[in-house]
Amino acid sequence: MEYISIPDILDQVAKGQIRVPAFQRGYVWEPDRVAYLMDSIYKRYPFGTLLFWRTKEKLSVERDLGPFKLPEPREDYPVDYVLDGQQRITSIFGTFQTSLPIESSPTWTDIYFDTEAEDSAQDTLFVALAPSDAIGARYFPIRTLFDPGAFRRATSQLPEEKVNRIDLVYTAFQQTQIPVQVSKTEDKATVAIIFERVNRQGVELDTLQLLSAWTWSEDFQLQEAFKDLTEELAPFGFEGVGGG
Repeated sequence: MEYISIPDILDQVAKGQIRVPAFQRGYVWEPDRVAYLMDSIYKRYPFGTLLFWRTKEKLSVERDLGPFKLPEPREDYPVDYVLDGQQRITSIFGTFQTSLPIESSPTWTDIYFDTEAEDSAQDTLFVALAPSDAIGARYFPIRTLFDPGAFRRATSQLPEEKVNRIDLVYTAFQQTQIPVQVSKTEDKATVAIIFERVNRQGVELDTLQLLSAWTWSEDFQLQEAFKDLTEELAPFGFEGVGGG
């Protein structure tokens, strides 16, 4: 078992080392669910293990990481493709990163720490808010935690008791170590089987996603084939083929 910290996730995604294979579903979490994940991390509640496929070759067809366009990986680095934990990886990266631009996304909302909320084992201390709703000293933008300049600016006018509480938030996220299982097989059929079995334990995939995992190779991408077919049939009123 390996472990990865939040700063390492930010660094490795920004370098293009952590990537998403084409057969993964897209990013589907709602902002409130991201806020609850942050609350679980802060309170040191268990929130699952990540599963990576580590390989030296880059796939020809990949997905974006939620609303983020991933850079090309460094040539001398192995690449970690996310087989399980894509929603969590994307949520963590999107919450804290300041290095990549966000593509147009109607669902992405920044996460804030409520500095006036009472500590509670049940209720979340983190909320998803539009910047216009987070004006004032109550809601602290946790995006700034790993950006020293932004952190200084965000805390410069706050009273000492709030800064002390935010320091505890920073320490919790800085020290978090997320367990990672790593598969190093180069057999792509085995990778597809692992992905399919892992996802059957959680939220059920639809038929197209399962078939995409089982039939996936670098030369044949089922979801891409359906996308091309949909575009060809759209003028004839069949734009829903392969959609979901």
